[in-house]
Amino acid sequence: MQELKSFSVIMLIVSILSGCASLPEEIKHPIEPLVTQSTSTLSELTDTYRPEQPSQETSAVLLQDTGWDALSQRLALIETAEHSIDIQYYIWNSDSSGHYLATRLVAAADRGVQVRVMLDDINLNERESLLAALDLHPQIDIRIFNPTPSRRGVAKWLSFLSDFSRLNRRMHNKSFTVDGVLSIVGGRNIGDEYFDLSDEINFRDRDVLVMGTVVTDIQTSFVKYWNSRWSYPVNLLADKVSSSLSVLDEVAAPRYKNYPALPEGQESSSRLLKDVMGKMIWVNARFVADRPVPIDVDNSSEPKATARLLAELAQQSSHEILFESAYLVFDDRQLKALQRLTSNGIQVKALTNSMASNDLVSNHSGYAGRRRDMLDHGMQLFELKPDTNLCNESTRDLSKCAPTAAYGLHAKSIVFDRKIASIGSFNFNLRSTYLNTESLLVIENQSIAESLANDIEQAMNEDNSWRLNLHEGKVRWSSGTKHWENEPETGRSERIKSRFLQLLPIEKYL
Repeated sequence: MQELKSFSVIMLIVSILSGCASLPEEIKHPIEPLVTQSTSTLSELTDTYRPEQPSQETSAVLLQDTGWDALSQRLALIETAEHSIDIQYYIWNSDSSGHYLATRLVAAADRGVQVRVMLDDINLNERESLLAALDLHPQIDIRIFNPTPSRRGVAKWLSFLSDFSRLNRRMHNKSFTVDGVLSIVGGRNIGDEYFDLSDEINFRDRDVLVMGTVVTDIQTSFVKYWNSRWSYPVNLLADKVSSSLSVLDEVAAPRYKNYPALPEGQESSSRLLKDVMGKMIWVNARFVADRPVPIDVDNSSEPKATARLLAELAQQSSHEILFESAYLVFDDRQLKALQRLTSNGIQVKALTNSMASNDLVSNHSGYAGRRRDMLDHGMQLFELKPDTNLCNESTRDLSKCAPTAAYGLHAKSIVFDRKIASIGSFNFNLRSTYLNTESLLVIENQSIAESLANDIEQAMNEDNSWRLNLHEGKVRWSSGTKHWENEPETGRSERIKSRFLQLLPIEKYL
């Protein structure tokens, strides 16, 4: 009886706090159609790199494997933009790279470029007033995906719990499209740790610079999210509008120790874009994104479009599937599908974070609870070492790597039979499969697929990762001639916390 009373009190508080919230349940936007862009410097530049003879390969791609590549190409696109910049991200940090990119967007807006930014609410971190101030610019519009009605502290999380089936649906997509002709899609959020700039933790990550016909699909997806009923103008969320944007005053461009200076202005940006566009490879490509609002919000048991596409590509494979994912959790249904693949002689190899390289013990616990099952069903597992030399290869700066700074895996890439590659926001876990919205760029090109497969396999070798095996039904780690019975380079308290979390029914939500 006492437990029932306590629960009733909690639900009463939740209902009161939810009742105090003033956000409408949904937004009805005037529909903004996909607009054909006028000729621009970027469109003319892309035209010069199109194949002279018509072909089936109507899109061109270039992988962004290092933080410098990813940040410099984004900046060059902003500096060259003339008509529009459309941006969609799960996280945009208030740090060096986040602030600097924001200042360049404001500068683009000042010269007449229409800037639209869409962010997920879960990581907004009480920056509504700042974003609302930016939104006052006549050329800048900012919308927030699926926000909680209550905006602060405990009330916010109680509000989250009161509408868990909806608010647990997060927008994890990432896209960055300029003048309708060039896009960047992939795994990176906006923040120092994604661009090899952090003094605390940096990530192995991957994006793709894209031009050609597939950019229209990326832009169409953005517009669907922008016009969706869960897309809220940021001014509805702000109690007040910031009276000062001083945080963006005199923000200097980030500096890399052993890379060239980032492009500043149109001249250096044009040189960089001409260089990278000359390296782009023409391919068959398609872009797939989940619906912004699920048809049945309460149904979290059916895989979404991105998950179904990856399953189809796996079923069509004949000999090998290689992938890397920051977080890795397979449920019983996926384990059965995995067993069918490996029983048919298909080699399935996966790289993910070790406990020592994972930034979230909670997420690692979901993987650890399923690790033995994945091995038992024929998957080959490799866990990234935090002191891998891959960090120095990307950052060219040992001060950004272990032991000075942590290093982990954030990339989400998969290669089927070394013929088809997919790069996107999709982690191979249950949250990406059933809950979050995700996006994928699927590339049909043997050269790209082989190059990506070789890169993933290099990360799996003993210099960079531990290999896992089963010994008498128990998970064991190895590297060269060394073997471990417990997770290498971890403390007992971390392992106990992971085991405890495995007891909780939270696997789908990690």
